[in-house]
Amino acid sequence: MATTKIKKGDTVKVIAGKDKGKEGKVLAVTAGRVLVEGVNTITKHTKASQANPKGGIIHQEAPIDASNVMYVHNGKATRIGFTTKDGKKVRVAKATGDIID
Repeated sequence: MATTKIKKGDTVKVIAGKDKGKEGKVLAVTAGRVLVEGVNTITKHTKASQANPKGGIIHQEAPIDASNVMYVHNGKATRIGFTTKDGKKVRVAKATGDIID
């Protein structure tokens, strides 16, 4: 399994697309795409079901490509690199050199 640069729970800034400039928390990461809270919202028409007896129109986030977001570290968007510390691979903010996790 490859280590990804963006992980669930990270705060990211959108750098391209209709929501450029927005910031949000990553809700999920799948196959090079990320689901960001409050970004790339779509309108979905749902049929009435037992889970949703009323049906109707719902607004939800759709995934965007991971290349269109940047990690936010100390309020500033930065690239992410990798290094080893105590024999473990860790993420590093390129702008400051700080270890993220």
